[in-house]
Amino acid sequence: MRKIVPVLVAVGLIILIAVGFVGFQVLDRYMPTKERADLAEVYDVSGDETAILYNYERQEQTGIYENGQTYLPVSWVNDHINERFYWDSTEDLLVYALPDQIVYADAETKGANGAPLLLVKDDEVYLTLGLIANYTDVQIQTFDSGDGRRVLINDWGTRNIARVKKAGSLRVKGGVKSKILTDLAKDDTVTVLDTMEKWSKVASSDGNIGYVENKRLAAAESQKFSGNFTAPVYKNTSMSGKIVLGWHQVTSQDGNNTFDSIVAKTKGMNVISPTWFSLTDNNGNYRSLASKDYVAKAHAKGLQVWALIDNFSADVQTETLLASTSTRRKLIDSLIADAEKYDLDGLNLDFESLKTEAGVHYIEFIRELSIPCRQKGIVLSVDNYVPARYNSFYNLKEQGIVADYVIMMGYDEHFAGGEPGSVSSISYVKNGISGMLEDVPKEKLINAVPFYTRLWIEAGDGSITSKAMGIADAKKWVDNNQVELTWQADTAQYYGEKQTNDGAWFLWMEEERSLKEKMNVVRQNDLAGVACWKLGFEDSAAWDSIQWN
Repeated sequence: MRKIVPVLVAVGLIILIAVGFVGFQVLDRYMPTKERADLAEVYDVSGDETAILYNYERQEQTGIYENGQTYLPVSWVNDHINERFYWDSTEDLLVYALPDQIVYADAETKGANGAPLLLVKDDEVYLTLGLIANYTDVQIQTFDSGDGRRVLINDWGTRNIARVKKAGSLRVKGGVKSKILTDLAKDDTVTVLDTMEKWSKVASSDGNIGYVENKRLAAAESQKFSGNFTAPVYKNTSMSGKIVLGWHQVTSQDGNNTFDSIVAKTKGMNVISPTWFSLTDNNGNYRSLASKDYVAKAHAKGLQVWALIDNFSADVQTETLLASTSTRRKLIDSLIADAEKYDLDGLNLDFESLKTEAGVHYIEFIRELSIPCRQKGIVLSVDNYVPARYNSFYNLKEQGIVADYVIMMGYDEHFAGGEPGSVSSISYVKNGISGMLEDVPKEKLINAVPFYTRLWIEAGDGSITSKAMGIADAKKWVDNNQVELTWQADTAQYYGEKQTNDGAWFLWMEEERSLKEKMNVVRQNDLAGVACWKLGFEDSAAWDSIQWN
């Protein structure tokens, strides 16, 4: 028996040790860790880098901490929260166009605290948070002391807020073994971003985003957040009624003498836009065909005059011209001076075939030009293609804010050098207007209709050419060639063709019935007006189709 006792004791000790070990393993598995996370590692920043969290999501770009404050890259600001900060890399100048003035800053410009408002580093421009906040309607919270520097930027709106009912830890990931980001005290509040079975993703008041056990949170409640930012008001100059605009193509001073004959055919037109100004180089110079007598005649007939400026010269690279602040200023000053000299009622921008890289400079030009136009009561209208992904850089949304009228050139669906087809089918117009209205208010949108069609010529070898024909000439061609026309419901146009020994001739007619169909779409959408390209191409019946009454 004496020999058995030690054995039993030993066995018992082994069992106790085993049970203890297993118990320790179990406890260790389920016991929350107290290890603190390295915030710099969590937010992936080092040195003076500052993480950007936009709507609680970590951004690829980072800010920098310098001069006792945080700076954010202007490229990120433009892409996400405020596109109106314009950096002129040619003149190293920051430009911000307000409704009534332009604000400029450079690397030497200091803020109220004596620190620079912007920094230029490694081909990137950085703006102070204070400068951004002055012009941007977002919530900005900075946590830039210690490790893990970060700035939280959030759009205003409704968020789910929960009270911490039991103190605990905010962890990097869901699970008690995940490292601790920060401590949550009882009655703290957190923003609930996502809720899972046992854990919720939340943002704490000290600017950390992590996970907390659901059992530690009271039920979340929806709260609306807003700031005290006062958005700038871009007042517009607009006509009291609906617009009927006709473009008058003037290519020489003698062309102004056709005013009387051109206008005599019209009916209900209240705006005429002569093609007077054409850019000639990249220095802001342009050719002018403006005439005081022409304007006086137009005013005597109750017509407003919106002079057109184009960029059609081969000597003009618009992306170069508009990239210089001083050149934009020179061009704007000249246009406004001519508007006052010739008593113009408005200006019409017709900048076409822009390259993608010109987009940011083009919209800045429109913003800046809108300021003196707004101050002097000069109507600013801008011509645009039917919206598509490849021309989105024309920035219709911003045009719809700063310009008085936005004109959709609802034609050239099929153009010279392209595949044959209608110049302006009804679906092309409907879809175009629908797309424009996503960004442009209806009270600013004008749809332009064609007073022309294309005669397509298919040679015997299969090659295809075309030539533009005004409505009046197209009707004559149909009559002279005894072409039978058939109405096409899908295009809302008459179609005709003629076979010859040399090939085939065919066209989709633009005339009073097709124009009426387009005008019906304009009326149905209650647009601001209709425009016509170009005066002299039409017959009298065309005007009957585009009347508002």
